[in-house]
Amino acid sequence: MVLTSLAVLWPGLTDQSSYLLLAALIATTATFLLHFLDPLSSIPGPFWARWSPLWMINHSLNGDMHRTMIHLHDKHGALVRTGPKEVSTSDPSAIQEIYGSCVGSKFMKSDWYSVWQGRRKFDLFPERDAKVHGSQRRFVNSIYSMSGLRELEPYLDDVLRVLLDRLGEVDGKRIDMSYWAQLFAFDVIGELTFSKRFGFLDTANDKGTFAQIESALQSAAWIGQVPWLYWVHDWLAPWIGNHLGITNRNGILRQIAAKEVEQRKTRDGAHRDILEKLMKVHRKTPEQFDGTAVLSMASSNIFAGSDTTAISIGAILYYLCKYPDFKARLVDEILAEAKEGSIERGLVPWEVARKMPYLQACIHEGLRCHPAVGMSMPRVVPAEGITVDGKYLPGGTVIGANPWVVHRNKQVFGDDADTFRPDRWLEDDANVKERFFLAFGAGSRTCLGKSLSLIEISKLLPCLLLENDMEFADPSADIVESCWWFVKIQGLFLRLTRREGFS
Repeated sequence: MVLTSLAVLWPGLTDQSSYLLLAALIATTATFLLHFLDPLSSIPGPFWARWSPLWMINHSLNGDMHRTMIHLHDKHGALVRTGPKEVSTSDPSAIQEIYGSCVGSKFMKSDWYSVWQGRRKFDLFPERDAKVHGSQRRFVNSIYSMSGLRELEPYLDDVLRVLLDRLGEVDGKRIDMSYWAQLFAFDVIGELTFSKRFGFLDTANDKGTFAQIESALQSAAWIGQVPWLYWVHDWLAPWIGNHLGITNRNGILRQIAAKEVEQRKTRDGAHRDILEKLMKVHRKTPEQFDGTAVLSMASSNIFAGSDTTAISIGAILYYLCKYPDFKARLVDEILAEAKEGSIERGLVPWEVARKMPYLQACIHEGLRCHPAVGMSMPRVVPAEGITVDGKYLPGGTVIGANPWVVHRNKQVFGDDADTFRPDRWLEDDANVKERFFLAFGAGSRTCLGKSLSLIEISKLLPCLLLENDMEFADPSADIVESCWWFVKIQGLFLRLTRREGFS
């Protein structure tokens, strides 16, 4: 009947053209209805993003999400649509509400994190339920606190000396500093967690560990956009085998941790390391903090506790070499401390480093310009909804902020937010900027390893710059950024030359 009506209205139509016209009318009507019924239809963004997760999957696979989102927010403003039910925001007031420690708990982590957790019951980073996360975190907060980690500082110094000795062997040569930073960060985690380094610095070889971590990150970045596919794969795995890199998180890294945990049941570590402290909590509350919880924390130390720190070290060194005037000011501060006798070769006490204003400003600015996380930290809008930038978002909408976008917000960080300028952290409004500093997350979900990372970086930089002049091996070469949740740096080739008195 419909085709007959079309033929009456347009006598020249053939049967084939009638079908095509009917299909076009149906598609147009459906598009109109979908647009009319879509509560996010007024939010701008890439055309394909509103129809399917393929847009997010594509950029997750390409590894360019951090720069893409900066461009989109520059183009569209504080609110950008990135998926059928997902938006990205750079609005300061919304960020405080979503991630703030007081009300942030209402904004549950999205299903993107479920692919990280898998079937594990105890896993702090991906745990979506804020109450469960809070109860789990209370078991380990004191272990990862600044005061708890200070007990391990002498062992961090031991690894630092190994790094300095190894770098002394490549004096004046072209080296991949991002790789050396990762070797260092992993050996620190080994020493502080298990009382023994992994030996990566000794051989300048990671034994394939870094590739496994990168594979897991690449996999999680894209399949987190379609978590149902992860669970289909999980269900079929007994028959089809494993085809997802994210499961590497349960591979060799977890096996290393499992071996250490098992051995610790019958012998103590060489010193009172993090694993020993975790075992103490386990012995005190075995039912609430069982063996799988100990293993989860130990393996998380290896996986996340080293990669983020290595990325941050590489980024800060990159910017210091790119802006030699700022590096020179930092070196002056370091040499002044050395002259006073408060620091020396391979020994920069945390109590001294944390009070060096320009050092801390350079660290903060490096982390602002290159936060380790380059994708949105997605949360689910609670049932009552939220209004952001004048737009109402209903409950169930996924909303998130990308640290790379937020850290370039000119309302917060000034008109020069796109440039590296450490002095911004020495200005009167530094405390305001601090509220929107997302290098370690925010609120109740702030990274558990924040204190350890800051201690490592704060001690390493003065050690390196005290005895080495540092510059790009090839000033015209470009570094490569790859964003698979973490934004890794490749091609950071530097040349370190020993200063007089350290040869």
